[in-house]
Amino acid sequence: MTDAAWWRPVPAAASAQAPASGVAFAALVSFTAILLLSPQAWFPVLGAMRIAFVVAAIAIGTHLLSQLVRPRQAAPVPAEVLIAFTLVAWAVLTVPVSYWPGGSVEVLTDRYLKAVAFFWLIGTLATTTRRLRILAWTFVLGSMPLAATGIKNYITGDVLSTGVRGFTRIAGYTGGSNLAANPNDLALMLNLTLPIAAALIWMSRRPSAKGLAALALVLAVTAVVLTFSRAGFLTLAASLCMCIVLLARRRAAGGAAALLVGAVIAMPLLPAGYLDRVRTISDIETDATGSAQGRWRDTKVAARLVLESPVLGAGIGQDVLVMNEERGIDTWRRVHNVYLQYGVDLGLPGMLLFIWLHVVCVRGAHQAERRAARDPALRDLVPLAAGVKVALVAFAVAAMFHPIAYHFYFFSVGGLAVALRAATVAAPPGSAA
Repeated sequence: MTDAAWWRPVPAAASAQAPASGVAFAALVSFTAILLLSPQAWFPVLGAMRIAFVVAAIAIGTHLLSQLVRPRQAAPVPAEVLIAFTLVAWAVLTVPVSYWPGGSVEVLTDRYLKAVAFFWLIGTLATTTRRLRILAWTFVLGSMPLAATGIKNYITGDVLSTGVRGFTRIAGYTGGSNLAANPNDLALMLNLTLPIAAALIWMSRRPSAKGLAALALVLAVTAVVLTFSRAGFLTLAASLCMCIVLLARRRAAGGAAALLVGAVIAMPLLPAGYLDRVRTISDIETDATGSAQGRWRDTKVAARLVLESPVLGAGIGQDVLVMNEERGIDTWRRVHNVYLQYGVDLGLPGMLLFIWLHVVCVRGAHQAERRAARDPALRDLVPLAAGVKVALVAFAVAAMFHPIAYHFYFFSVGGLAVALRAATVAAPPGSAA
């Protein structure tokens, strides 16, 4: 195959393109901050104003308008975005045969289309070094209140009951439906921003910026541990291993050793009961809450459903209903596995399309890292591309334990991978400004 293959990066002939609308990018940054912090949950008046919808509409509208006004400067649609759009099209095509068509339409319009639009906006707007840096800082700074709230909840005893006497877990960031509303989601969101914070430590030149990114990283690691999330532990461990491998490959043995030593030193500081919680990963029968056993049973039920309906599935968002029917009892619990969620809802075509999208995003981040390393003007993007790659691999681990197929988590980090590839493939003069 040659580099002209359609799924490979767009050739550098597109390098004359100017950055897309600045207004659209500013709206994208604002939407990202709203997505992370959910200010409308704290100030109801903002919810009545529908601030998230307004800034999203501004971002999409001004971006499309700029493409109409400057059609010759419009960039080709990235391959990753085409795959995502194909996945959405397949979900739409399966609605008429969905277990509950109305429910599938609601999942599409209320969640999935928004997440894919966010993915598209990041991938097509944040295509310069400066914009990528701004968006990376938005994610990292936005993660700090999430982590700080988790730590505060642990200290003050703001906890959730698990049904097991003596075992509680911290509450999430808010009571709303944001990305960190429960301890598992909080751990997931922080784990995805951790590698980006590490990248900002590496790429920042000012000590104050390095210190701020390091503080964000420490807060995030601490909060992930305090959630007592088993998936959070596995994802954190995967990120740590990936970072050590990347540092070793870049002949930064000192940094790799420091990470390893830091992890060992932190062991005695773990909260009481944490290691017992982690041990239930390998010995699920010891989980007194029953969640590990229930999720394993659900995994087998979901796998059986995929085999029974391998093409069309139950319809987007309908795994909870069809699994209730298969179990014979109403537990209203989704399968805690992104890949099986796609398989149950959208059949093998949906599952394979998502896996393909994930792999292409990882590959794009890796290619961006290699290209940036060869171009002195783009050298600042090397750590960010490496951080995004680690975050995408971390998501692959987390996806085995979370029912978040149609949420923003993957599409946030995946969008950064698309933007990085675009920035390193077609970098016009001054694009790093």
